[in-house]
Amino acid sequence: MNCSISGEVPEDPVVSKKSGLLFEKRLIERHISDYGKCPITGEPLTADDIIPVKTGKIVKPRPVQAASIPGMLGMFQIEWDGLMLSNFALEQQLHTARQELSHALYQHDAACRVIARLKKERDEARGLLAQAERQIPMAATTAVVPTAVSNGKRVAEDEDMGPDGKKIRPGISHSVIETLTECNAGLSQQRKKRQIPATLAPVDAVARYTQLNSFPLHKTNKPGILSLDIHYAKDIIATGGVDSNAVVFDRPSGQIISTLSGHSKRVTSVKFAAEGELVVSGSADKTVRVWQSSENGNYDCRHVLKDHTAEVQAVTVHATNNYFVTASLDSTWCFYDLASGLCLTQVADPSESEGYTSAAFHPDGLILGTGTSESLVKIWDVKSQANVAKFDGHVGSVTAISFSENGYFLATAAHDGVKLWDLRKLKNFRTFTPYDENTPTQSVEFDHSGSYLALGGSDIRVYQVASVKAEWNSIKTFPDLSGTGKATCLKFGPDATYIAVGSMDRNLRIFGLPGEDQMEG
Repeated sequence: MNCSISGEVPEDPVVSKKSGLLFEKRLIERHISDYGKCPITGEPLTADDIIPVKTGKIVKPRPVQAASIPGMLGMFQIEWDGLMLSNFALEQQLHTARQELSHALYQHDAACRVIARLKKERDEARGLLAQAERQIPMAATTAVVPTAVSNGKRVAEDEDMGPDGKKIRPGISHSVIETLTECNAGLSQQRKKRQIPATLAPVDAVARYTQLNSFPLHKTNKPGILSLDIHYAKDIIATGGVDSNAVVFDRPSGQIISTLSGHSKRVTSVKFAAEGELVVSGSADKTVRVWQSSENGNYDCRHVLKDHTAEVQAVTVHATNNYFVTASLDSTWCFYDLASGLCLTQVADPSESEGYTSAAFHPDGLILGTGTSESLVKIWDVKSQANVAKFDGHVGSVTAISFSENGYFLATAAHDGVKLWDLRKLKNFRTFTPYDENTPTQSVEFDHSGSYLALGGSDIRVYQVASVKAEWNSIKTFPDLSGTGKATCLKFGPDATYIAVGSMDRNLRIFGLPGEDQMEG
């Protein structure tokens, strides 16, 4: 007997008094409560009109699918498929949850960085405001205006002095910092896209370099070339000598363009600036001079800067060609505006007392590297003038410092040789000790492409630049033909097509491929 509503065997059967039809109790009761009539005949029906039927335990027949093995396998397959679909849906939900969590963590990290940057900018702004408040009373009485007369002597002026007896500097303004930051962003972007130029001298060519020329540029009674710089576009070379002169020399013609006389002691550092129109020289007479090219080809002194109280050991020009830094044995470095010759800030490390013996800007311009007389290498943030890193391990004064164009490598030279530093991890990853303990390394220099490294001491050695872990192979060793045993300075020419070397005699030597641009020395 089957229920008249569901058509299935009822679990709790009842019979209608009026129609005699069989129903499932729960179904007919629900229908009566909703409609109050029989679902089959349509005549009125109440709960009192249905009578329970006493039956034995009803066993439901198996479904057709469970009546055979193939049917049961099909049921199992359907259940398995349902389970797999459910598992797949759960995995999809897990993947989505992980992505949302990762995005949330990234946003949190970005927010933390923004907050840190804003805090730093706030602190810098407070510092600049405090500095401006200190200078306002002084500015009301006098103003420092850098002026110069034709002979290069700065006009006498009243210097603003602070309560500690030191000169008050205007500081690196926000506009200057913006200029430095924009230059840094542009150069960093270019570096990511940079490629080794096709015109770069190949390794096999550098291995065949030999001395091409020797030019006597300085006086015989005080021999010695202490520094040199090359302006690549014009292919002119500036040298600084023990004879207190700087010389600007045209390499292709082999002629001296101008002799820059004015320092009273040896010229320790020279640098070109402003497309070769300016030369900046530092000297042991404690002064820095800015020389400007004139219509007749000579270089006339434009500024004499007397902000240091000891020997000026290094000069380095910023990539903007608008600013330069000088480093001195008086334990300070100065940041100058090139056009006015004004010292914007003079930085001393209160925790140290050693003098600076070398300095160089990072190619991007926001980092300054300095070497000290106490074997330390210091890395500075130019914007905040804060010492952000120190490298130790050298023996003797750090005589030279050079950043690679790739922005990652720093080479430093001292009495014990050359050390290479990875600026990303702030650690030394290679050391060259080319000479014995009594022979210092005087100079070190990367070429402009960052492909070669040269160092000078009792000879000149050239290495092929590699990665941190790969071996840096020695390409060529040139003997020091000056007979002095001291190659004091060196620099690669454009595309490393030649190497200019200064020694403790009066001659500038050019090493390159025989037969190319060769002239009689």
